[in-house]
Amino acid sequence: MANIQLNNLRKSFGSFEVIKGIDLEIRKGEFMVFVGPSGCGKSTLLRLVAGLEDISAGELLFDGTLVNSFAPSRRGIAMVFQSYALYPHMTVFENMAFGLKLEKSSKEKIRERVTKAADMLQIGGYLERLPKQLSGGQRQRVAIGRAIVRDPKVFLFDEPLSNLDAALRVATRIEIAKLHAAMHNVTMIYVTHDQVEAMTLADRICVLKDGYVEQVGTPMELYDKPASKFVAGFIGSPKMNFMTGALSESFGAHTVGVRPEHLLITADKSIWQGKLVHIENLGSDTFLYLDIGAEEAVAVRLAGENRYRPGDTVHVAPMEDKIHRFDAADKPIF
Repeated sequence: MANIQLNNLRKSFGSFEVIKGIDLEIRKGEFMVFVGPSGCGKSTLLRLVAGLEDISAGELLFDGTLVNSFAPSRRGIAMVFQSYALYPHMTVFENMAFGLKLEKSSKEKIRERVTKAADMLQIGGYLERLPKQLSGGQRQRVAIGRAIVRDPKVFLFDEPLSNLDAALRVATRIEIAKLHAAMHNVTMIYVTHDQVEAMTLADRICVLKDGYVEQVGTPMELYDKPASKFVAGFIGSPKMNFMTGALSESFGAHTVGVRPEHLLITADKSIWQGKLVHIENLGSDTFLYLDIGAEEAVAVRLAGENRYRPGDTVHVAPMEDKIHRFDAADKPIF
């Protein structure tokens, strides 16, 4: 495993600066997730760690050793891409063994490592198949297995689930979580735009915005104590409700944020009321969307089915200890 230190790391493409001075420590054996909207710099940051892009300024250290000028092969990393990048004419076994063959490993070592990785990922029965004979989820497992056999210090995942359908994303996400538990001595960095993946996989999450770090913390630290309105709105599904103007004035804040599960429906006149404009019934949960005069419809999360219909007037009140207050600069007020 490796401890990774980023000191004022920067990356520019010509005059356009993408990474704008990032300080971050990724601990040995940690599963760190880089998350943020498209264009925030998360994939570029991962490529800087991998050595696939040159660092414009700052320091990147692995276990205290400056690796800015190290080729990817010298960093002890293995990378899994969203596109699988499998050789179509090679069998699963040959794809997984390819890197070891380049290193001139013995046939016995190759067979042992490939078999062990395939068993771990439950693809042992597909070793003689070609990639075209596999599902998308199976192909991604092969790509992960190809990385495992190299016995890396650092695992890098670049949006590995984005090409899969919803069911396969869940199944493969579970496999990656199991992989982290089985390979606790490997540091893992995972890039995604999907905050659900971030919440369910990460030991810690690094939220990026416009080339800067907005906040780093455990999933629940970011969920319960967001350091900005941006983090509050990005982490959580559905996202946090925000109210401004007259709706937030009584709370002594420029903006008030309340998560859907922290809004309570009341029988009488309460803090906010509005017309029910949409209902999403998901079986175990129901989401009501109310027009209370905010910029967007306010989501309310209920357990199970509900008795409401579009057009109903619904009264809601926030749980007192779950209200998030933000100032005009979108910073939290405590």
